[in-house]
Amino acid sequence: CIRDRYQRRVHGSRGYIWPEFDFAMSAVDKKQKVMTFGKKKRAIAVASCNKGKGMIRVNGVPLDLVQPAPLRLKVQFFQEPILLAGKSKFRDIDIRVRTKGGGAVAQMYAVRQAIAKAVVAYYQKYVDETSKMQIKDAFVNYDRNMLVADPR
Repeated sequence: CIRDRYQRRVHGSRGYIWPEFDFAMSAVDKKQKVMTFGKKKRAIAVASCNKGKGMIRVNGVPLDLVQPAPLRLKVQFFQEPILLAGKSKFRDIDIRVRTKGGGAVAQMYAVRQAIAKAVVAYYQKYVDETSKMQIKDAFVNYDRNMLVADPR
C-alpha cells in the first residue's frame, strides 16, 4: 500500500518513535494568564491579564498617554476598576488591552469592561474565591456594565 511505503520511508521500518517529554509541570513554571473581552456598541477590547508588576497598557501605551488628547481627561474611566478594587489588587498583575472598532468613547467603555472582567477572572482562577467575590460585588454595585456587555 502507498501509505505504508510512505510511513516506512519517512518514519523508518519500525514506525514513528515519539520523543520523550516531561509533561509534569510545576505550578511555578506555568504562566498565569487570563484573556477577557469587553464590548460597547461596535468597539471590542481584548484584555490579557498575567502575573507581573502592575503595568496596564492600552494598545501598547500606558494609561497616562492614551490618545486622542481630549480623551486623556477621561482616563478616570479606565481607572474606575482600579479604584474600586483597590490598587493592592493590581500590584502583582499586568494587563495589556487591544481595542478596535467603534468610536473613541465606546472603546474607552470597552477597555474599562475588559479590565474589570480580567481582574475578576484572574482572581477566580489563580487567587481565591472570596476576594474574587468582593471585587465582583464592588464592580456590580458601582456599575453593572463593568461586567455585562452592551447588547447593541
